[in-house]
Amino acid sequence: MEVSPLTQQARPTTFQAKIDQLYEDLLRQDEEDLADSDGFWGEFFLLRPDKPGLERRLEALTTDDILHLQHETQQLFVRAVHQVKLARSPSDENALDTLTVFLGVILAKRYTNPSADIIMVLAGLDEVDAVFFEFANAIEGIVKTAGSVEVRKKAIDVALSLTSGAYQTSLVSYFTHRDLFPAMMKVLASALCTVHFLKKRMLSLAQSLGILFLSNSLLSPTKNTHLLIQDSETPEQVFRPFLLLGLLANYNKFEFRNPYRVRLEDFVNETTIQKIVEGLGSACSRSRDYYVSIQEDVAEGWSLGSTLSYIGLGVLAPSKGAAPTLPKGEDMKDGFANLPDPTAAVLLGAYDFSIANKIFCFNLLSSPAISKNSEPPFSSFLSLTSYLLHHAYRSPRATLYGLLNLLILRILVEDLALCKTLCDQETLVSVRLCRQRQPFLPAAPKPRTAAASMLDILIDTMNHNLRRQLDIPVYISTVGLIHRLLSYLTFTRTRLAYHWSLLWQTLISFLRFLTTYAPSLSVQDLALPSLINPFLYTLALAVTSGETFLPDPAAYDDLFYKLVEAGDYLIRFKKAFHPHFTQPDDTFGATSTTSSSNGPTTGPIDILIQVSAHYQGLVEAEKGKGRMGNNLSPREVSKVIRQGYETLSLPAIGGLDRWDKFREGDERGMLKRVARVAVEDTKRLLRSA
Repeated sequence: MEVSPLTQQARPTTFQAKIDQLYEDLLRQDEEDLADSDGFWGEFFLLRPDKPGLERRLEALTTDDILHLQHETQQLFVRAVHQVKLARSPSDENALDTLTVFLGVILAKRYTNPSADIIMVLAGLDEVDAVFFEFANAIEGIVKTAGSVEVRKKAIDVALSLTSGAYQTSLVSYFTHRDLFPAMMKVLASALCTVHFLKKRMLSLAQSLGILFLSNSLLSPTKNTHLLIQDSETPEQVFRPFLLLGLLANYNKFEFRNPYRVRLEDFVNETTIQKIVEGLGSACSRSRDYYVSIQEDVAEGWSLGSTLSYIGLGVLAPSKGAAPTLPKGEDMKDGFANLPDPTAAVLLGAYDFSIANKIFCFNLLSSPAISKNSEPPFSSFLSLTSYLLHHAYRSPRATLYGLLNLLILRILVEDLALCKTLCDQETLVSVRLCRQRQPFLPAAPKPRTAAASMLDILIDTMNHNLRRQLDIPVYISTVGLIHRLLSYLTFTRTRLAYHWSLLWQTLISFLRFLTTYAPSLSVQDLALPSLINPFLYTLALAVTSGETFLPDPAAYDDLFYKLVEAGDYLIRFKKAFHPHFTQPDDTFGATSTTSSSNGPTTGPIDILIQVSAHYQGLVEAEKGKGRMGNNLSPREVSKVIRQGYETLSLPAIGGLDRWDKFREGDERGMLKRVARVAVEDTKRLLRSA
């Protein structure tokens, strides 16, 4: 019997997917050129991409390797765009997935000449305009006309990948020439219409079949409408287009009139805006929940067990379940330092919409919760702001996002109509505020005005970010917001229910801190006058006009009581920061008519010192009359303060309630840093998808 010429080969230890073999063939640096083969690309895009495998192979290439393979990378990009444009399933979806990974890795490489090298890698200098205009048209076509929600999402991911990866180059300008705004708004509107259409069809079916429980369970606001935000797909339909819109609206907006910013100003579709606001609220809730997952901070309410323990009968208290396992100190510190999660990048779009569109601002404040088990979008926004600023000192990312949210709140407060809503006693909200470090904010079990929650957030920010190397911008924004809120309350004579004693205590404690560390602060930042003067105007405004907005005399008495206690610090504060003082009118660009020729006027600080000295003299005169000898009890001091109103004379100083209206150019540097952080967070989101 003849021996067979065939030989049996050894069985491979591992099997390789066909698409992985095609990746190796394409990226192999040899003379064989497969990039021009139509058969190769036809098979390439018919196979489901191995995204981790492609990412791993591209990561292994150096920039020199990629430039050497520019013919292959150009063909990959051009052929993928062509498949997207043809819109044939499954090749179009596979091409979109491939482009997301390919652009994410290629654009993240460090090139000697980024714009020129990236153009060479993707299209070539001669074909760049034709290729990228076709790319922008293909993405717009898919986003606007694709029947599948999943395909639209993948097209948005490709646009995000290019925008975030090439943000510092000129390639993003192709998306400004080809306006994607209508397509992105259509995605948001179609998401809303799809849910409402399905709800109507299911309700009609339930009624025709007489299924009563269907309308009570599946279609109830708690279980079905809640899916509009909390379902795994629907929030993505809002989140990712809005994130892309925020990045595009910020692209070089200080260098030219950004068309996306113009679109935001002119957009009046309130239904779509409401959908965006709900998506923003959902994103804020998810970001806030990452903080809560590290440390639960809900205030423990009164119970039978806590009451018995309080009076010393804890033995009789019912047994508790196993206590939750808390992370260790270092683990908790590292966890907080990595927050907020990349979802916070959506705040960039919220800022641009807020400054450009008053309809968006109104809906942000007035949109209700979408179910009984959720919170209104603005409550979610304030809650995330509380956690961001509570931990702002832990990382530059948290600080920048916290400053961005403070800018949004400043935009809202500076509008009289919107600020009226914030302070309206008929518009009450419940906000979960951060209570993860002492001193804790007072618990607020009942709904309050949004302004009261904002004051709590600002107080908490001041208390938990005190450092010798003070973050001046954070405190400028915080004090400025307090000043604007008190100015509005004074102007409208609105009496706000609030624990004012905590605000006075925080402001006086901050004055003591500034006085103690004056030597290091005086040379730390040139912006120090922008902190010192609004801070003094805030205190002086409260002293001179407190009766117009404080709900009762006790809150006014408490302010004077704390000024009496801080008498020595006021004098030292004046001596330390005298060169930084300005008359109120000077701060707002006007020429002061009362400025001293010998130096800057110290009007506001003089008012505070005068009040403190007046009551200190009355207290000294009353010493020896109390039951405890020369020491007066707090009640006796309060009585002296009330009696001292008759002899107190305060000079009239104008301009204490004035402030500069927000100008975006003044925050140019900070907004550019926020945009860079949002770009990096977008890259992280795409890598984790």
